[in-house]
Amino acid sequence: MLRKRGSIILCGTLLFVTWNAILVLFLWGRPPSGQPGEPGREQRELEKEPAADMMADMLRMADTFEAELEMQKKILLQIKSHRSVWELPDKKGQKATPSQPVIPILVIACNRVTVKRCLDKLLEYRPSAELYPIIVSQDCGHAETAEVIGSYGSRVTHLRQPDLSDIAVRPEHRKFQGYYKISRHYHWALNQVFKTLSHSSVVIVEDDLEVAPDFFEYFRALYPLLKSDPSLWCASAWNDNGRENYVDTGKANLLYRTDFFPGLGWMLLRELWDELEPKWPASFWDDWMRQPEQRRDRACIRPEISRTITFGRRGVSLGQFYDKYLRFIKLNSEFVPFTQLDLSYLKEEAYREKFEREVYSAPVVKYEEVKQGQLKGPGPFRLQYSSKDGFKLMAKNLGIMEDLKSGVPRAGYRGVVSFMLRGQRIYLAPPPGWTQYDPTWS
Repeated sequence: MLRKRGSIILCGTLLFVTWNAILVLFLWGRPPSGQPGEPGREQRELEKEPAADMMADMLRMADTFEAELEMQKKILLQIKSHRSVWELPDKKGQKATPSQPVIPILVIACNRVTVKRCLDKLLEYRPSAELYPIIVSQDCGHAETAEVIGSYGSRVTHLRQPDLSDIAVRPEHRKFQGYYKISRHYHWALNQVFKTLSHSSVVIVEDDLEVAPDFFEYFRALYPLLKSDPSLWCASAWNDNGRENYVDTGKANLLYRTDFFPGLGWMLLRELWDELEPKWPASFWDDWMRQPEQRRDRACIRPEISRTITFGRRGVSLGQFYDKYLRFIKLNSEFVPFTQLDLSYLKEEAYREKFEREVYSAPVVKYEEVKQGQLKGPGPFRLQYSSKDGFKLMAKNLGIMEDLKSGVPRAGYRGVVSFMLRGQRIYLAPPPGWTQYDPTWS
């Protein structure tokens, strides 16, 4: 059924491209005169320039449509070609779904009708409805949003968080009521996924995220690594410093370990939820995840180029960081066949040794040299910090995220933040011999 649907989509795309080409050729080749009711010479002269402009506009429009369709066709072909990796022939030679783990996508929704943008992209790029069921959990009881979600019918499962009451909080926390409700919603929704529906893993996205073409491929490839490496506790689609000029656009396949919990499109296993659920916090769940008591020296996987972007400026955080950072995050557009790559380099011991060797063998440079663009060569270069204030000052002035959570910098690994600047790799790093984070750095 899935293969048939993919073929229909591809055929429709090809027919649409062909129709546009025929239309352009028809308009281009249409005879200019000789038909009854032809306007006189003077009128033709008056209409000549507007007609030419109209023809040019139509040709440009046709070119734009064709280019866009070619790009979408290429993406769909890539997804279809890699779908065969997840299908094995049965004894009769027909295609059958193998006993592969189901990875549900949990969409956390509230009162944004723009959840449609999120769901449209998930459905467009999803290679298998069976392997990736989409579950939308809605809080807030917002009727218009519920109507949008309901319009997708059986393509998504629509859950409604039943407790919409206000939460009793301390007087000074009344302005944070929204954060309390979000934490309550996450707790309920994850229990539905793991305890009611009995899934073994989940990828969480929020209703203001758009995903990349290889979003599903990315998490499918990281699932076995997450299962086998106890030093990992999540995989995230997000790079906190993933703005256009701060990533290596030629390395869409590059992945990192990070000590910072990124969120914004992330996978966890049922075993982790069994650990976290009994002590789940009443509010600010994401910062709670970043505390040493929860992280327990475990890392997440994150990409060089993000597989999600956020389009939700308005929310309970009132657009914190959005205008300065989040709106400029680059979304990956290249399909990377992660399930066919060897990702063993991400395992803890091998990764740490190689990463530290590369960082601390890089030449140390001065902040002024980096800031003024005086470095020669592609790098990498090491820019050293030794205090909280030193890190914050350099990070802010170089344009990367400056805040720390329980002492851990965003996208950092063993205190090191890796980013690109003017096409050169920079490691903002503590001195050699780093041992642990200082939780007072915040």
